[in-house]
Amino acid sequence: MSFQSKRARTRVVLVAKALAVGVMLFPVGGLSAPADDLISVTVDQAKLVKFPDKIATIVVGNPLIADVTLQPGGVVVVTGKGYGATNVIAMDRTGAVLMDRLVQVEGPTDKLVTVYRGVERETYTCKPECQRRVTLGDGDTFFRSALGQAGTLNTQATTAGSAAKLSN
Repeated sequence: MSFQSKRARTRVVLVAKALAVGVMLFPVGGLSAPADDLISVTVDQAKLVKFPDKIATIVVGNPLIADVTLQPGGVVVVTGKGYGATNVIAMDRTGAVLMDRLVQVEGPTDKLVTVYRGVERETYTCKPECQRRVTLGDGDTFFRSALGQAGTLNTQATTAGSAAKLSN
């Protein structure tokens, strides 16, 4: 066997192995879905999606990943709660499935800076100055502190808004 034919045979074997590995890593029946069946949303954001009319029941596979709320006219609000994929099923009053779609929740797309202090992680949004951001996966102390500050600010804003209404 010539050097060139051995080389060609080696290439064929390598390509075949690469294709086999690719098929194992991306199974046809996995979480893949046609683009029109996939609802893609960013964590901590909402998206409006038109569902079929006459929906009586909505089931979310994992409510820790996404929340789905039906609005009048078949409009649904899909809110990303955690990273990952789940599905949403819409049924009519008889229990017939009108739709079953995949929901993919991905991480934030804004400009983030991640700081690691040992195993503890902190996340900041930097537009134009860096500010603390409550992000899934951050260290517990940092997460609770940022969440507590956001809660305090929200309470103060709500109280000030209520006081302003009473004075009018």
